[in-house]
Amino acid sequence: MSTNVSATPNSTSSVKWARVKRRLSRDWQLYIFVLPGLIYYIVFHYFPLYGIQIAFKDYKAVLGINGSEWVGLEHFKTFFTSYMSWTLIKNTLLLNLYALLWSFPLPIILSLLLNRVGSAKFKKFTQTVIYVPHFVSTVVLAGMLYIFLDPTNGFVNILISALGGTPQYFMAEPQWFRTVFIGSAVWQNSGWGTIIYIAALTSVDQELYESARIDGASILKQIIYIDLPTIIPMAMMMLILNSGSIMNGNMQKTLLLQTAGNKATSNTIGVYVYTMGLTNAQFSYTAAIGLFQNVISFIMVMTVNKITKEASSISMF
Repeated sequence: MSTNVSATPNSTSSVKWARVKRRLSRDWQLYIFVLPGLIYYIVFHYFPLYGIQIAFKDYKAVLGINGSEWVGLEHFKTFFTSYMSWTLIKNTLLLNLYALLWSFPLPIILSLLLNRVGSAKFKKFTQTVIYVPHFVSTVVLAGMLYIFLDPTNGFVNILISALGGTPQYFMAEPQWFRTVFIGSAVWQNSGWGTIIYIAALTSVDQELYESARIDGASILKQIIYIDLPTIIPMAMMMLILNSGSIMNGNMQKTLLLQTAGNKATSNTIGVYVYTMGLTNAQFSYTAAIGLFQNVISFIMVMTVNKITKEASSISMF
């Protein structure tokens, strides 16, 4: 007669612990490589989560986080009932949506074109030229824009005048702010964004191209049926990640390009949080606004991830 003895919790945990020790002894070098990154994220990304509670308190530095008075959703109500809130949200959303609309497809188009360049030297030269703007700091870029777009001495307005047009004060007119901001971002980052797609295209088996050419496929059909399917999964991943910044954006650049004349369109949530938090020391109020931004970003990432998963079976998780 046989008897079935079920595993006790203690025996199950001992087996799991034995597996962990076996993996640690076998792959300890790999865990050491992972350890610095793990420590970095714990210290700088998880420990600070403790401070989120100041968004629900009337934080006083002398009292500390625990000693400050709990006010609940008071700061959120103050923000959403203020006359500036919807203007700030609209400016932030429009700026980031337009930036995503232009910045997302251009690296894909550039990588497809670069992949078709026959000359290796010309390809390397072109890649170098389009990568260099990425290494220009935001402060330097802002200074360049102020010089180039100067209404009297900027070469852009000199060119406009030479063609018979009327010079524009680009940095002081609100209708030009988004164009300047997004156009400079496309110039600065599109080339750098091609790296990940070119890396994916280099993994394509060259025999596929040879077979397609033998079958009479044109270059356009090769791009459609070979190149695009190769980079679509990576493009979907990048779309999911970029959707998380829909309520954030580049606050530093926005602040540097902001002038008294373009505040109607350049006054975004990031600039407002910087001004109210550091200049006016309203830490709890700005923490509440920042928490609102992060919640919206999280919702956007989850939503876009679900949509891409349903539409193309491609997702991050």
